[in-house]
Amino acid sequence: MEAYLDNSATTRCEKEVAELVTKLMLEDYGNPSSMHLKGVEAEKYIKEAKTRIAKTLKAKEKEIIFTSGGTESDNMALIGVAMANKRAGKHIITTEIEHAAIHSTAAYLEEMGFEITKIPVDNNGKIKREALEQALREDTILVSIMHVNNEVGAVEPVEEIAKLIKEKSPKAYFHVDAIQSYGKFKIVPKRMGIDLLSVSGHKIHGPKGIGFLYVNEKVKMNPIIFGGGQQSGMRSGTENVPGIAGLGLACEMAYESFDEKVERLYQLKEEFCEGLLKLEDVKINGIFDKTSAPQIVSASFKGIRSEVLLHTLEDRGIYISAGSACSSNKPAPSKTLLAMKVPKEELEATIRFSFSTHTTKGELDDTLEVLEEVLPKLRKYTRH
Repeated sequence: MEAYLDNSATTRCEKEVAELVTKLMLEDYGNPSSMHLKGVEAEKYIKEAKTRIAKTLKAKEKEIIFTSGGTESDNMALIGVAMANKRAGKHIITTEIEHAAIHSTAAYLEEMGFEITKIPVDNNGKIKREALEQALREDTILVSIMHVNNEVGAVEPVEEIAKLIKEKSPKAYFHVDAIQSYGKFKIVPKRMGIDLLSVSGHKIHGPKGIGFLYVNEKVKMNPIIFGGGQQSGMRSGTENVPGIAGLGLACEMAYESFDEKVERLYQLKEEFCEGLLKLEDVKINGIFDKTSAPQIVSASFKGIRSEVLLHTLEDRGIYISAGSACSSNKPAPSKTLLAMKVPKEELEATIRFSFSTHTTKGELDDTLEVLEEVLPKLRKYTRH
């Protein structure tokens, strides 16, 4: 048996996407800046990908900037907006549960003289609205809040947040890290009040090393990569045409039969959570109903260190995560769980299961069976 339940770390590339990427690497491999036929063909793939992506967001093609992935998209949004708008103010707001791509960039901007305010969250990972309301000021130039938390699946009310920002700090831009929500939620930035939106390809069955940043055409933003002036000067460097084409197709596929796929994920999640709670001394972190993300489950297993359980399941062909994959090589407590006031003994005993549209009920049933078998043995071993 093999059960891959670490889809929030990365997903398996769709076959059609992989075939398209391969075709561009072996056949249509021209540089899109070249003026000959091979270059023109490559440019067509970029335009097609922009069309596909813009359609999913009801946005304009010129509002899509291709990047190397979610981290670069987040960096570009924060640094690009901060540097372009520093005369209007130097106050930036984010939260205590953001991905490292936001936390680290905010820390860099703080060193550059910007003031960073981090909004706390409740025990379910939802931001405290009153804290955000109090933090918003006349000199606030940017608010960056993730849509879906990558560790516990908490969903932030981005539309409500956008309205509050426009009321209290009308000059501020609103950036949303949608890396775990794009493809799982219908997102229309203009309707929802989102000015910038980050997306990563390998979270939605696309290639690694590719992503995009949606930037509303009215946003004032500086580039952070300089060179040949590609992408209207906003992101220089020869475009990753195979990755871009694959990303465009993956985005289009993510929103095909959307309602059915999401409903199925919620059903799998509900049944899996019910099964987990039948096991002894297991606690689910955050909310796990339909107000949460459909693909993420965070659970604490009392008396068992997360690394021990991770490798025990790995030996049985079950692949899960002990937290954010981007930070898993740094043995430090989860910022998200700390912000949610999860007790220390549970912090060290938490793992994340994350699903995709390829996840089956059989895989989850087998996982529950293995957990039922190994948990008593691991706890007995730990007590000794």
